[in-house]
Amino acid sequence: MLRTELTQYLTSFLNINAFKDYAPNGLQVEGANEIHTIVTGVTACQALIDKAIALKADAILVHHGFFWKNEPEVITGMKQKRIKALLENNINLYGYHLPLDAHPEVGNNVELGRQLGLNNIQVVENLPSLSTPGLLWQGALPEKMPASDFAAYLKAVLGRKALHLGDENQIVESVAWCTGGAQDYIDLAAQLGVDAFISGEVSERTFHCAIEQNIHYFAAGHHATERYGIQALGRHLEAKFGLTQHFIDIDNPV
Repeated sequence: MLRTELTQYLTSFLNINAFKDYAPNGLQVEGANEIHTIVTGVTACQALIDKAIALKADAILVHHGFFWKNEPEVITGMKQKRIKALLENNINLYGYHLPLDAHPEVGNNVELGRQLGLNNIQVVENLPSLSTPGLLWQGALPEKMPASDFAAYLKAVLGRKALHLGDENQIVESVAWCTGGAQDYIDLAAQLGVDAFISGEVSERTFHCAIEQNIHYFAAGHHATERYGIQALGRHLEAKFGLTQHFIDIDNPV
C-alpha cells in the first residue's frame, strides 16, 4: 500500500489528534513510497533498525519513536546514526505513543489485561482528575490469590520479575493498571478502591504512596508491559491490508 494511505489510516484508526503528547505521533521519518513489509517493535533503537534493514522492511512502527520534548534538537551522535540508517535504506518510521497506550482494540493497556487473563477489563472514565482518557484500566483476577502468588504469575506471563510493594501475604483480586512509566497513577488507582496497581516503572515516592494508601504496587517493567500493543497493531495491519509484518523484541530489562 502507499505510504500516504497507511499514514492516513493510522491517523484515523489510532485517533492521534485526540492526544496532547510528548512526541509527534505518526510518520516521523519518510522513506519508501510503497509499503509491503513492516517491522514492529517497542522502541526505535539502533538494534531494531538494523533488524528492519536485514528484513528489507519498508516501514518500522514503534511505541517509542523520536523527537521527544526537552531532548536536544540537533541531529548528532546516536540520533544521527539512527536517522542516517533509516534514510539510507529508505525506511519509513512511524511512532505512536499515547494513542497506542489508550486504544481500546490494540492498545498497550487493553492488551496487557488480555495477556494477564483478567476479567471485566474496562477503561476508567469516572475520575475527574484523570487528564488523559484511556490510560487507566481496571479488572479482576479470575480468582483471589496472595500477593506473592500474583507476583509470581506476573513473572511467568511477562518474563520479568516484578518489584512488589506491599504485604506478600495479603489477598489480591481487583487490579488497576497503566503500562510504562505511570507509577504516579497509583494515587488514581487508590481512589478506585482496588487491591493492586500495576505499571512499568517505580520511583522512591511510590513506596510511600502504596503503603500509606494500603494498595499493592507491582512495577513489572516499562518494556515488559508495553510489548503487546505494537504487536496487536501489526497483526491488525497484516489482516486488513495484507502487509507482511514482523515483531522484533529487542529485550530491555527496564
